[in-house]
Amino acid sequence: MMRLFAALATVALAGCSQVSTIEPPTREKIVEAALPPTRTFSSTRPIPPVRSNVNIASDFVALHFALESGAELPVFTRFDQPITVRLTGTPTASMQTDLSRLLSRLRREAGIQIEQVSEGQANITIEAVSQRQIRRILPQAACFVVPNSSSLEEYRRDRRKNKSNWTELRSRERIGVFIPYDVSPQEVRDCLHEEVAQALGPLNDLYHLPDSVFNDDNFHTILTGFDMLILRATYSPELRSGMTKEQVTSALPNLLRRLNPKGQSIRPQPQSDTPREWIDAVQRALGPGSPSPRRVRSAQEAARIGQSKGWTDQRRAYPHYLMGRMSQFDDPEGARRQYAIALQYLNATPGTEVHRAHITAQTAAYALAQGRGPDALPEINRAIDVMTQAENAALLATLMLLKSEALRQAGRFDQARTVRLDSIGWARYGFGSDVVVRSVTQEIGQSVSRNSGG
Repeated sequence: MMRLFAALATVALAGCSQVSTIEPPTREKIVEAALPPTRTFSSTRPIPPVRSNVNIASDFVALHFALESGAELPVFTRFDQPITVRLTGTPTASMQTDLSRLLSRLRREAGIQIEQVSEGQANITIEAVSQRQIRRILPQAACFVVPNSSSLEEYRRDRRKNKSNWTELRSRERIGVFIPYDVSPQEVRDCLHEEVAQALGPLNDLYHLPDSVFNDDNFHTILTGFDMLILRATYSPELRSGMTKEQVTSALPNLLRRLNPKGQSIRPQPQSDTPREWIDAVQRALGPGSPSPRRVRSAQEAARIGQSKGWTDQRRAYPHYLMGRMSQFDDPEGARRQYAIALQYLNATPGTEVHRAHITAQTAAYALAQGRGPDALPEINRAIDVMTQAENAALLATLMLLKSEALRQAGRFDQARTVRLDSIGWARYGFGSDVVVRSVTQEIGQSVSRNSGG
């Protein structure tokens, strides 16, 4: 997909004839100046949860009383005073902008008293560090959150002490969040949302949640309406640090009746836990490196487990989506069949619009390859609307490039160029300006070489 992006982005620069004559040492600066500016999102429009309060109460308990590893937490914890946040390290401008937006949403949508401070000890310290620094401590982590530390150095020194163990926590006073500054703006923002949310409340991830960042499938990248309801409930006056699971469970029905009255009239749905063997199979299927027989077998195992459990939700769809991704280059027809199976379950599951948009990005590319771009336009447009609301700039840029090519196949060349140019601004946020500039520069260099007979 990045090769497609580079090729189409280069076409967007057609007419900038001076670019093609620039010598390599200064080419990247010229290309960056010629590219459209980075696009950013402004107002967030979260969709309220559409599930019964009975199910949401069960989710709340599962999110707060266990870790992703399966370890149980003995008591409920949160901050019991107005919360201060400090940004340290080497933050980028976009990191500060997105943190300000996040804190504003937390105040407005979750009712949390939270403010940023510029100096002194804070309840939540967000340290901007390099990817290398993070990987030295947690090789598989993109970013992470820990209790009772305000710097990466403090956590490195004390990581094996009880103070750094979530199961030993009885109240939240000081939390450290560590986020890389040397990734794309969207990756930084995604880390801010998930890690700050976990610093405030839930520490678990649940694969059965279709509309939440508290899910390791990573389809959602910013806090959703469901997530904000969970955080609002976390900081409601009915709850306090130190409460047991039984005490929290007893308080939730009246609490949710007050916070989410619509959830009272929705019929509860049967809900089953996600077994560890399914989670392990999915994690193996997501393993690093190119697709391998072991990864395919792991996805097939997850699909079999889902079938044996009688699931019909997005968990049943997810292994088929993964198998489609793994086979899309070597076996396009097989990949299409896997995506069709995934869509069969997603179409019957409320709150899975984002999941379906991800599949559209794959299936629309096949339609374009067969010259059927105009037929795919309605589906691409729906997916663009979904990704705009979900604020996923990387997938939005990809979908817009697909739309541009579909418009070109339909003979609507002016519209195609406009959409293509607009996609570059979103790509700079989603993939990172350096990635975009390098892709365009490389493509221009290859074009110059071809045109000069090299």
